[in-house]
Amino acid sequence: MLTMKTRYALQALTQLAQRPGSTVLIADLAQRGRIPRKFLEAILRELKQHGLLTSQRGRRGGYTLSLAAGQITLASIVRALNGSLAPTPCANRPPAPPCEACRNGGACSVRLVLEDLQQATAKVLEGTTLADLARRTHEARDPSPLKYAI
Repeated sequence: MLTMKTRYALQALTQLAQRPGSTVLIADLAQRGRIPRKFLEAILRELKQHGLLTSQRGRRGGYTLSLAAGQITLASIVRALNGSLAPTPCANRPPAPPCEACRNGGACSVRLVLEDLQQATAKVLEGTTLADLARRTHEARDPSPLKYAI
């Protein structure tokens, strides 16, 4: 499951992706995404530290994506905020030491399934960019009319 921190980050970054090259105020991002402003400020600072955002101070200040939306994968965002895509520490690659509950180590069937889950999750998140997310959001809000072949 995604944390609220990650969900809010994806919402705010999608807004920025929909406004390429624009500097957007935190207040606007918070209001449009219905995100608590103080929490969003902390999230955006963290994303800036990871090089995903740039900020501008002053009257026309705000945040901008540091790269094109098509160059920022969802995996890079999740990793910046959570450190890993693995659902549990023991499913990290390279394999972490087994968890305290596990006595089987490398033969733990639960860990093996969680590693599969981590690999599938990584494939989807690595293959999806902010541009994809912005496009899908736009399509969901404004579906094009059905086209009929004549």
